[in-house]
Amino acid sequence: MPYFLHSFPAFADFCSKDQNCKFKSSLNKRVCWGYELSDCYKNISYHVRPRCPGDHKGWVKTKQAQYDTFYTQADFGYIKEQIEELMVMCEASLIEDSSLECSKYLRFCRGRNLMLNFTGLEGRGDNLRYKTDILGPGQIGGHCNFYSERLMKETEHMSALQSWGPELVNFVKTAERPIADAKCDVVIEKPTYIMKLDATVNMYHHFCDFFNLYASLHVNSTHPATFSRDNHILIWETFTYESAFKDTFKAFTVNPIWDLKQFRGKTVCFKNVVFPLLPRMIFGLYYNTPVIYGCERSGLFHAFSKHILHSLKIPLHVRDNDKVRVTLLSRGTTYRSILNEQEIVKALLKVKGYHVQRVVYDRKMPFIEQLEITHNTDVFISMHGAGLTHLMFLPDWAAVFEVYNCEDPNCYSDLSRLRGLKYVTWMDKSKLVQQDEGHGPGGGSHAKFTNYSFDVKEFLRLVDICASHVRQRKDFQSFIYGSKKSHDEL
Repeated sequence: MPYFLHSFPAFADFCSKDQNCKFKSSLNKRVCWGYELSDCYKNISYHVRPRCPGDHKGWVKTKQAQYDTFYTQADFGYIKEQIEELMVMCEASLIEDSSLECSKYLRFCRGRNLMLNFTGLEGRGDNLRYKTDILGPGQIGGHCNFYSERLMKETEHMSALQSWGPELVNFVKTAERPIADAKCDVVIEKPTYIMKLDATVNMYHHFCDFFNLYASLHVNSTHPATFSRDNHILIWETFTYESAFKDTFKAFTVNPIWDLKQFRGKTVCFKNVVFPLLPRMIFGLYYNTPVIYGCERSGLFHAFSKHILHSLKIPLHVRDNDKVRVTLLSRGTTYRSILNEQEIVKALLKVKGYHVQRVVYDRKMPFIEQLEITHNTDVFISMHGAGLTHLMFLPDWAAVFEVYNCEDPNCYSDLSRLRGLKYVTWMDKSKLVQQDEGHGPGGGSHAKFTNYSFDVKEFLRLVDICASHVRQRKDFQSFIYGSKKSHDEL
């Protein structure tokens, strides 16, 4: 609320005069996200800011340049860059006219009173996903001053999940106003976010969709309803949306998720429409984020974590002891299982300072329940795999132990770094046993396609490094103290 009231002073003024306003405690707090184009300084920006303890030499010339690079690559500086890059492609002269503006390479766009013609979907079947020909020439447009050359200069990134170029190259200026002149079969009144999704069965890739949607809310933050959930989400495919992670959409909308079947054969007009940032953009978030060496802790990633946890009402439980909560994520898959997992869990259970649990995150366990376990974990342990994406929802003091990175060293270490968490992985290969050479999908050997057993003593040593980090964190100590005080008062 302090960020909202700072961004929209008219609402702050209304709250100050309204006796029933319940946000008075948030008034007069000078805070900003960090991307606001005026009156936003570093000392009042989002409270979680990057740290750059690593050497900058060989990467940039100064420590400040190192910090600034990380902030622009992976923090609210990326949002600011998208806002600064916004270009008008379709300019309205009257309020009932259409408008369209986009950032560089058409990575993010938003428009008003736009027409999208889906009559070309008739007879094409139901298997439309990752297609770049959903719209044909003239099947998207509006009545405006259209700067076609400006738009065409931004169409270098034409892959399905890299930009909105494949769709917007078909944009035309219409002779009539689509909505005012009743040229639509359907008019969508509420703001609509049109999304092209990555792999919805994989948590790592699907959360790239959710993360970029959250980032897009900030890019679009010129209206006080920015974070309202009374909107629509339209998935840019004809498959009915289904995912084990679908509850995450509840953090963004209270309405059912649409797909293109909803409008097959119809001309649809949107009063307000957003084409969000995409999951596989070149130098995008977080799948292709080029994280500069030596820096960690993105405020944007922290804010995303808090947004999801708050919106889905995931509780942080009060503790009745000071034990470090250790959660081992067990894989129920063909490959990357820990062959001596039972022996390791038995050894962990003998450590007096730990509260240990072994979990299996699959479709049998609701995703909300998974998040609750994760959010109440201090040390999160897992083999390399998409389940490690849960690390984004750990407490700020937590540590991540990727048991073995399977020769993919950057994926989850970078994600941990962006989230600002301690990261540990197996280093001494002489203390692990690989079951076989691995059976890659192309027939060759690969470390990701086999199973492993690990030296128990070394395993315990690495967990202890994580647990020691947790115990030394002041926020963990304060949380434990607060929990004890709460218990004493009860």
